[in-house]
Amino acid sequence: MLIIFFVKTLINLYIMMMLLRFWMQLTHCDFSNTFSQLIVKITQPVIGRLNGIFPSLGNFDSASLIVALTFAMIKLPILTLIDMHVFIYNHIYLLVGLLALLKIAGELVFWIVFIRTLLSWRSHECSHKCSHMDVIIYKLSELLMHPIRLILPDMGGIDFSAMIVIVILYVLNHISAELFSEIWYRL
Repeated sequence: MLIIFFVKTLINLYIMMMLLRFWMQLTHCDFSNTFSQLIVKITQPVIGRLNGIFPSLGNFDSASLIVALTFAMIKLPILTLIDMHVFIYNHIYLLVGLLALLKIAGELVFWIVFIRTLLSWRSHECSHKCSHMDVIIYKLSELLMHPIRLILPDMGGIDFSAMIVIVILYVLNHISAELFSEIWYRL
């Protein structure tokens, strides 16, 4: 069972890196940033070969999204092969891959918002003291938190937008677990 956990974790982390690359391009993050360069170096061996086949459409990096979906689609058959020593692949794995991609995207959003919350406790100033990762985390999370801040009334300087994003993610995860109870936890 340890090997299944290890393989599942590696696949999930690589899918997160692909989704992170996609999200960073979507939000116009600075790719000369050292944190951005790390994500590019991790994903470039696969993306570099596919950029000619699946070109970017403006800020929409189709190659990284297709690679993330492909990894999500083959994750369950690989885990089944390791667990039961049988390789089964069916057209239903396209739907399973989409569900896995949504679940991993939700986990990625959770970690981005959570890390931003922890970083906000450390320092309220992000001018000269911020690391490269702080800037990227701020830019990525702001895409989700800013619209919520526009809806919320002023709370006297306390920002509840991160908590609301996490509660929304929790509710979506619970609904998905109820709808897809047989497969959701295996993803």
